[in-house]
Amino acid sequence: MTGSRARSVGVISDTHGRLRPEAVVALRGVDAIVHAGDIGTPDVLERLGAIAPVTAVRGNNDRGGWAEKLPSTQVLEIGGVLLYVLHDVKELGLDPRTAGFGAVISGHSHQPQQEERDGVLFFNPGSAGPRRFKLPVAVGRLTVEDGRVRGRILELPCHPPMAPASRTLLE
Repeated sequence: MTGSRARSVGVISDTHGRLRPEAVVALRGVDAIVHAGDIGTPDVLERLGAIAPVTAVRGNNDRGGWAEKLPSTQVLEIGGVLLYVLHDVKELGLDPRTAGFGAVISGHSHQPQQEERDGVLFFNPGSAGPRRFKLPVAVGRLTVEDGRVRGRILELPCHPPMAPASRTLLE
C-alpha cells in the first residue's frame, strides 16, 4: 500500500531579473518550483533549478531568444493534481474545473492573491522582484495532498537599499 505524501511547490513570479536571497531561502525544500512569468533573465531559472525542478512560462516582459523558447502556458502534475500555469489570469481561455485542474497559477499583477472558485484554487504569489508601489514582495507555497491544493503567501522581509554614506564636512 502506498501512502499519499504531501508535495510542496514553490511559486514565484515577476522577478524581472532579480532573484532575491530571501526568495531562495523561502523556496528551499520544495519538490518543484513554478515561475509564472516576467522572469527577466535566464540565470533566474538556472538559479531556481539548483533548488528544485522548474516549470516556467513566458511573461509579457520576457524577450529574446531564451524567452521565446518558453511556452505561454504550462500544465504540471504534482501528486495526482493538475496545475495550470500562465502569466496573466485575464488571458485564461478555458474553464479550469471542467478541464480537471486543481489550481490556476498566475502572476502579472504583482498582487499576492489566492481564492478558491468552484473548487479550483486561483493562486498569484505576487512579485518577488523589484518592489512596485507599496505592494509586498512575496513568493508562495502550494501543498498538494490527498488530491487537494492549499496555498500560502510568504511575504519576504526585504530591506531597503542602503543609503550612500554621508560625508561630514569639517569646518
